[in-house]
Amino acid sequence: MSFFDKIFGGKEEASEQKSFWKKIESENDLKKAIDQSFHHKIAIFKHSTSCFISKTVLRNFEKEIENLEQKVELYYLDLLAHRPISNKIASDLKVTHQSPQLIVIENGKAINNASHQDISVDQL
Repeated sequence: MSFFDKIFGGKEEASEQKSFWKKIESENDLKKAIDQSFHHKIAIFKHSTSCFISKTVLRNFEKEIENLEQKVELYYLDLLAHRPISNKIASDLKVTHQSPQLIVIENGKAINNASHQDISVDQL
């Protein structure tokens, strides 16, 4: 990993990913996530792996989650690798696309969302 990758985020992003994330990499993964929202709240974190701000927000959110007593099912979308799915989320849930973005879903509907520095466990 180069010096710039260490500072600004590089291709090794996936290896640093926390174990509590469930990845969304297909429309089927998205459907399964939305289906789960009918049983309990879920959250989708849309992340741009090439953006320093997105990486910083993700790390800060992960630190908050590790200390959270409430258990929430969390999904992670690499929106650069899966932009069509990101567009589908925006369209289906009627939420304007942002990056980074946290979308909280219950009963198949977005009930809360935040972007950039507004992302925190308070949205959950």
